[in-house]
Amino acid sequence: MYWKETDNRLIRRGELILDPKYLTNPIQELKTMNNHKKGRNYHIPNTYIQLLAAIRYLYQMPYRQLEGFTRALHRLVPSTPTRADYSGIRKRILRLTIEPYRDLKETNEPVTIAVDSTGISVHRAGGWIERKHGKKRHYVKLHFAVNVETHEVVAMEVSTDDSHDVEALPGLVEESGRSVRVSRLLGDGAYDSSRVYGFLEERGIEAVVKPRGNGRVDRGHPLRRRAVGLVRGLGYGGWAVSVGYGRRWAVETAYSTFKRLFGEHSLARDLGNIVVELVGKVALYNMMVNG
Repeated sequence: MYWKETDNRLIRRGELILDPKYLTNPIQELKTMNNHKKGRNYHIPNTYIQLLAAIRYLYQMPYRQLEGFTRALHRLVPSTPTRADYSGIRKRILRLTIEPYRDLKETNEPVTIAVDSTGISVHRAGGWIERKHGKKRHYVKLHFAVNVETHEVVAMEVSTDDSHDVEALPGLVEESGRSVRVSRLLGDGAYDSSRVYGFLEERGIEAVVKPRGNGRVDRGHPLRRRAVGLVRGLGYGGWAVSVGYGRRWAVETAYSTFKRLFGEHSLARDLGNIVVELVGKVALYNMMVNG
């Protein structure tokens, strides 16, 4: 029964991407978009641009190939727009207003989040990054806060690869709080600092952070000292079981799924467009997780 439900959910993901509303030319949508617009009117509705963005992100499709896709789609479905050149598609995709958390399940229950970061390759943007930072950087860091029950991404941050995970944590926590009521936070040793414990304590959030091997019980935040003492007394395995640290793997699962869907590199060339692309991919990920 479980595998049948999993199969149906995976099949449903394809249906979500190719929703029939994207394949029509909604006259009312264009009328609304062009109302009081200065300059040339839109001829392609935003819903169709959203479809093209999804196709680009899922299939790693360059903009010129995406224009070819629109031509083939128009031959199959004549009601779809015809005037869609690749440069215009690019501008419209980059201007889309995307809400990555729109499809989150609503809940009033306290939520445990797991946080972590992963590298996203930007080798195609190496020249820009070298000019910006004075040396070559081959990836950016994508930070997630994941609901451990649903595996939804409830917050995200994008930073350069020299940014420490602790620096992204406040933004992740604040953004998560706009969607869910965070009660616990799970993090690996990268978040093991008194600064993190103090920040979370101020917000009434329980910190479950793996203490580093050189942690001390005679200095730092009291809650951090307590965690170090528990690891020494119970051993790492005993501590992990007692605090439920194993649920942190939800964020690893989310990253694995995300990279299977969208690959491990960004198609964009500069940081602003990289962020737009990753926000769009997170929106698709959340839609698919709940599909």
